[in-house]
Amino acid sequence: MMWTRWLALALVAVAWVHAEEELRSKSKICANVFCGAGRECAVTEKGEPTCLCIEQCKPHKRPVCGSNGKTYLNHCELHRDACLTGSKIQVDYDGHCKEKKSVSPSASPVVCYQSNRDELRRRIIQWLEAEIIPDGWFSKGSNYSEILDKYFKNVDNGDSRLDSSELLKFVEQNETAINITTYADQENNKLLRGLCVDALIELSDENADWKLSFQEFLKCLNPTFNPPERKCALEDETYADGAETEVDCNRCVCACGNWVCTAMTCDGKNQKGAQAQTEEEMTRYVQELQKHQGPGQMSSSNPHHFQREQRRRICSKSTERRDLEDKC
Repeated sequence: MMWTRWLALALVAVAWVHAEEELRSKSKICANVFCGAGRECAVTEKGEPTCLCIEQCKPHKRPVCGSNGKTYLNHCELHRDACLTGSKIQVDYDGHCKEKKSVSPSASPVVCYQSNRDELRRRIIQWLEAEIIPDGWFSKGSNYSEILDKYFKNVDNGDSRLDSSELLKFVEQNETAINITTYADQENNKLLRGLCVDALIELSDENADWKLSFQEFLKCLNPTFNPPERKCALEDETYADGAETEVDCNRCVCACGNWVCTAMTCDGKNQKGAQAQTEEEMTRYVQELQKHQGPGQMSSSNPHHFQREQRRRICSKSTERRDLEDKC
């Protein structure tokens, strides 16, 4: 019995001495070795120094919030986790991470869908056709082209081109044509009319100057012209009119071949007016939308951000039209 105890004590002593020797050997080998945060020096089987993730941090409590939104017991635990996961984690601030308020995507933006655009166009054509006067026995009437020419010259400012404000002035001359109401809010319906006028310009604006020559105006309102259905491109796929996606806290809708997005800052506050959005913010929205674009799309679908009066759009080139990039 006594012999067994002495043997046990001897083994413990030998183990302690061996551990001390290993510690001294490790200290000597690792003396001039520097390991980064979250790592410590260890000795390999060949007796060479190497840096490994810290096996165990000291249990002192000094919580910090990491850049990944996770709370750690102390700095050591943060750097150890970064080492183990192979990710870059920095100390955001001392203390527990504050709970971030989630911002739900805003309501859909005011948009002119293809159905809205086509309905406005149908009403305008119906109004103009009602003004056709056949030739009489002793008097010359007015054909469709002549009626269009009369209205064109009436609203044109003299440059032989109709911009969006001039085309809107033309449309507003007929109460039935302009009375397209989709929204409960009268202000939104007013904005809708402006957007649909833009959509009409885009329909036949062959030189992409956002103005209509008389020939373009004539083509736009030609009763035999059948407007093509345009789709929005995203992640190597095409989406039909009315499709929706989200970019951060903003909602984007496919309308007439363009991605139209709300302009919400992600703290939930709506931006006021077209000038409230900075160039940096515009760029960020474009970059966020581009994240959804597949590598194959980037060469043919290069989105640009543009503002037209009160409208904010993020444009994705349509599969039907290749000149949209210049407009956007």
